[in-house]
Amino acid sequence: MSITLDDYQDILSELPGESLEVLRASWLEAARTFSPRGLDNYLNGALALKNLGRGGELVTTYLQEAPEIAREIGEDAVPELVHQAMLMASRTSGAVIEMIFATAPTAARRLGDKQLFEGYLQLLNTLIAQAPRGLRPMLDKLDQLLGQLTLGGLRRWALWGAQAHRTDFPGQVRYFGLESKESQAVLQRERKGTLFVDVQRRLNMYLRALWGRDFFMRPTSGDYETREGYRPYIEDYLIHLPDAFDDFEGVNGIEVYRAAAAHAAAHVVYTRQPISAEGLSALQMAAISVVEDARVETLAERSFPGLGQLWRNLHTASPDRRASLGDYLNRIARALSDKNYRDDHPIVARARELFAAAHSRLVDNAISWDIGVALAHELGGLGIAYNPRTDGPTSPYRDDNRYFWAFAEYDFARAAQAGYENLRQVRKYVNLMEFVNEIDVETAGDDAQEIWVLATELFPYEDEGVSYNQMEGKEPVSDPYHYAEWDYQIQLERPGWCTVLEKRAKLGDVKSVDDIVVRHKPIVARLKHLIEALQPQGVQRLRRLEDGDEIDLNTAIGAMIDIRNGRMPEPRFMMRNVRKVRDLSVLVLLDLSESTNETVRGSEQTVLELAREATALLADAIHKIGDPFAIHGFASNGRHDIEYYRFKDFEGAYDDQAKARLSGITGQLSTRMGAAMRHAGRYLAQRPSAKKLLLVVTDGEPADIDVRDPQYLRFDARKAVEELGRAGVMTYALSLDPQADPYVSRIFGANRYLVVDHVQRLPEKLPLLYLGLTR
Repeated sequence: MSITLDDYQDILSELPGESLEVLRASWLEAARTFSPRGLDNYLNGALALKNLGRGGELVTTYLQEAPEIAREIGEDAVPELVHQAMLMASRTSGAVIEMIFATAPTAARRLGDKQLFEGYLQLLNTLIAQAPRGLRPMLDKLDQLLGQLTLGGLRRWALWGAQAHRTDFPGQVRYFGLESKESQAVLQRERKGTLFVDVQRRLNMYLRALWGRDFFMRPTSGDYETREGYRPYIEDYLIHLPDAFDDFEGVNGIEVYRAAAAHAAAHVVYTRQPISAEGLSALQMAAISVVEDARVETLAERSFPGLGQLWRNLHTASPDRRASLGDYLNRIARALSDKNYRDDHPIVARARELFAAAHSRLVDNAISWDIGVALAHELGGLGIAYNPRTDGPTSPYRDDNRYFWAFAEYDFARAAQAGYENLRQVRKYVNLMEFVNEIDVETAGDDAQEIWVLATELFPYEDEGVSYNQMEGKEPVSDPYHYAEWDYQIQLERPGWCTVLEKRAKLGDVKSVDDIVVRHKPIVARLKHLIEALQPQGVQRLRRLEDGDEIDLNTAIGAMIDIRNGRMPEPRFMMRNVRKVRDLSVLVLLDLSESTNETVRGSEQTVLELAREATALLADAIHKIGDPFAIHGFASNGRHDIEYYRFKDFEGAYDDQAKARLSGITGQLSTRMGAAMRHAGRYLAQRPSAKKLLLVVTDGEPADIDVRDPQYLRFDARKAVEELGRAGVMTYALSLDPQADPYVSRIFGANRYLVVDHVQRLPEKLPLLYLGLTR
C-alpha cells in the first residue's frame, strides 16, 4: 500500500500555503527516497521548523533539500540536521539556518558519510559561537572548500580563522570569504592530494571489474590535530578508507587509493576464517600480519598479475634500515611482495624461504600463523624491543588487519581509539607448589607471554617482613583509561587526550594511622555527638501530623477531651512511620603532587602528613556512620602518564590493609586535576546511591609539566566539574592554598569549596566539613 500526502493531513493543516505547495511538488521524490519512518521524520522536521517562527523560506528550503541529503548519505541524517538547526536557532538568524539547509546537499555529497556530515554540523555549531560573521561567507564558498579539504582540514582552517579574528568582525568576513592572503595560505597548508569522494565511483567500478561483486566503502576522517589520516581498516564487512591520500614517493593519490582498496578487497575475498590471537605476543601478531598480507596479495596476483606492480611501488623499505623491529618487518613485507628486491639479512632470507615452501598451501591462512610465529622468534633474538605504536607498516595502502583476527576478551573499540593493536599478557593464578617447582623462565622480561601470580605474597625464610615481590618484582601496569580534555582556546574537547594509569599503592605502617586517631582524641570526642546524630536510626515514628498513615491514639484522646471541655482541639492527631536511611556514596580524592612534601609554615609537619591525618580522621568518622566511601589519590607527569592510586575502594573494608595503603602515600610529580576527577567520577557512576559526593583535597591549582598556559588546566577542571554535575555527582574542594579563592571558585563554583588558611587545622576541618555536607 503506497503512502500518499493526504495521510498527513494533521501536519499539512499547520504548514503555510507556500511551504505546502513546495511539499506537494517535492512529494514524489521524497516518497521514492524515504522509508515510511523517514517520511514521518521529514514532515515532523518541517513542522518543528515552522514552529520556530523564523519565516516560511526556512521551511521551504528544508522541504526542497532534505530528500537530496537522504539520497546522498541516508535518511537518518535528516533528523540530525533538524536537531542541530533547532540548537542553532537561539544563536543565529533564520537566514543563516536557511543557508545551512541550502548548502547541506553539497556537504553531504562531498563528505559522503553520515558521521562526517554530523561532524560538519558540529563544526558549524562551534563557528556560530566563535566566528558568527564568518559563517555566511564560508557557506558561500563551501563547494570550493570541500573540493580541496577533508573535514579535518576544513575544521583546522576554520578554527584557525576563528581564533585569529576572534574580535575582528571585518577580518572574519575576509578570511572565511577566501579574500585574505592568510586564508589562502592556511587553505594551501591544509589542502590534501586526492579526496575519497572524488574517486569513490571509480574505485567501486575498479573492484567490481576485478572480482565481479560489489564492495561497500566509506571514508574515515583524518585526525583533527595532525594532518595524518587513519589507516584503512575493514569492519562489519565495510571497507573504511581515509578521506584523503597525499601522493606517496612519486605515486599519485588515486593509485594509492586503488592499492588500498584492492588490498582490503583481497582480505575480504581470500579470508575464509579468522586467525586466533589467543596467547600471542604483540610481536608475533605483527609478524603474522605481514605474512597474511603477503598471502592474500599473492592469491590476488594469481588472478590479476597487474596488481603486484601496483602494490610494489608503495614499498620503500631498504637493507640499510635496521634501527627498530618495524624496519625489519617492513623489509620482510617488501621481500615477500617483490621478487627483485635484494636483502641478504638471514631473517629476511628465512622469511622468503618459508613463504616459498608454503606456496602450494596459500589457500589456508594457517600458514600465516606458522610462518609468523617462527619469524617472531628469530626477530626476538635481535635484542630490539618491539613497540606497537611506532613499529607499524610504512606502506600507506595496508590496513590494520583487525578483520582477520579472532580475539578472546579483546576490545575492538578501545583498540581503535588507541590507534594500535595492544595485546595484554596472560596472567595465570597458581598455587605455591606450582610457582616453586614449575617456573620456566625466572628472568622473563616485559615480553613474556604468560605471567604466573600467587594469591598472596611470598616471603623468604631468612628475612621475614620483606617479600620477594618487594625485593625483585615490578609494579604491574594497568589498562590505560583515556579521557577527553577541554581546550578553552578553541572551545572544543580534545578526544582521548589524557591517559590515566592506575598504580598499586605502597604499604606503610598500620600503627601510624591508628596513632593518628589516638593523638587527636579531642577532635574525635567533639565529632562523636555529630556522628551519632547522623547515624541511620532505622524506622522512626513521626507524631503530631495533620496528614499521616494512622491515628495517634494519645493525641486523638486529648483532642476529644478538648472538645468535651469546649476548647479548640489539636488538629494534628495523625502519625507516620518513616524509615531513616543515608543513601550516600563519597569518594575522597587526594592531590599527591610534589608540593605536598613542603613543610607547613610554623609547623614541623608537611602538607602530605597533615592530609594523611585529616583523611584518617575522616575515614574513621565515615566508617562509624556507615556510609560507603573510597579514598583515592593522583599525581601526573604529562598528559600520557596520570598516576592514580586506590587506597580504599567502596567494596573494600576499612581494615589494616586499607590503613597501610593510606600510611604509605607519597607526594610526587604534578597536578592534572581534570582527568583525575573524570576517572573518580567513573567509579562514582557505578554506585547505586541516590547522592554521590566527590571531595577533592588539594594544595594548589592544576598544573603539569607539558602545559605552560596556567588557565588551560583550570578551565579543563571546571569542565570536569560540570560533566560530573550532569552525571549526578556533587563536587566539593578543600584547598590548602591560602591564595586559592580566585581560581578555586571558578573551578568548583560558589559555596562548593573551602580554603583552609591555617593548614594545621586540616585534621579538624575535613571531618567537620564532611559532616556538614552530608547532614
